[in-house]
Amino acid sequence: MATELEGLLRPKVSDAPPYPAKFMQLANGETMVVRSVERDEIPLLLEYVQPLIKVERDFYDIVAARVFAELLGQYVHRIQDQYVLIGQIDGELATIVNGRTLSPGIGVSLHTIALRRGLRIGAHAFAAKMEYHMDYLNHEEVMIVAESPIGFRRFLVEYNLEKRPQVIHELGGVPSYALTRETFEKARGTLVVGRRPVPKDLLDKAKAEILPPSDPPVMAQDLLAASRSVYDSTGSAFRGQRSKQEGRAK
Repeated sequence: MATELEGLLRPKVSDAPPYPAKFMQLANGETMVVRSVERDEIPLLLEYVQPLIKVERDFYDIVAARVFAELLGQYVHRIQDQYVLIGQIDGELATIVNGRTLSPGIGVSLHTIALRRGLRIGAHAFAAKMEYHMDYLNHEEVMIVAESPIGFRRFLVEYNLEKRPQVIHELGGVPSYALTRETFEKARGTLVVGRRPVPKDLLDKAKAEILPPSDPPVMAQDLLAASRSVYDSTGSAFRGQRSKQEGRAK
């Protein structure tokens, strides 16, 4: 009975072309390898994402919580047609991106999370997954929403995405935006970087072990530096909290 029920609970697995790994040189001279992950690598990613759920900075908490759930859903066979890509620098986990196929020709971007800030790591990873949607999954549109001001500027504005207010994205939040094939082709020359094939030594090192991020995001020491207000949009709540911390208000 349990086996039969499990068969009913698991989503049907659709055939999808693999993502061909690529590599790129970052602004500081380091090399990042972007590749897909196997199911048996998911538990290690969960271990690295979980601490970020408590980081109340740039909405890392909500993004990490949702990425954790999506990765777990992948591991226990509870999410339909999801892919997971990671970026590694010298084996170290630098970024995770994921998305899925919604229907023939339509993709859904789920999340982009950078475990090492700076160097446009998140932007390069986002471009890699858009490349996967368009060039390998043959999607005509990818539905996208942003959960942070940084994400809104980096993805929705930078790519000049088209509004789709009538589409309710499965993540909720702001109305959907769409990356169309035409928009992607306009952005390809400036935003999509990387080369293939990955040199064997680089790819072997990336696949051998996913090392923990050496400098993951942490809570900002200054509340205002978190660029997030829990209570209002002006930052006055954070200023009040900081005053209390410094003994200037009761």
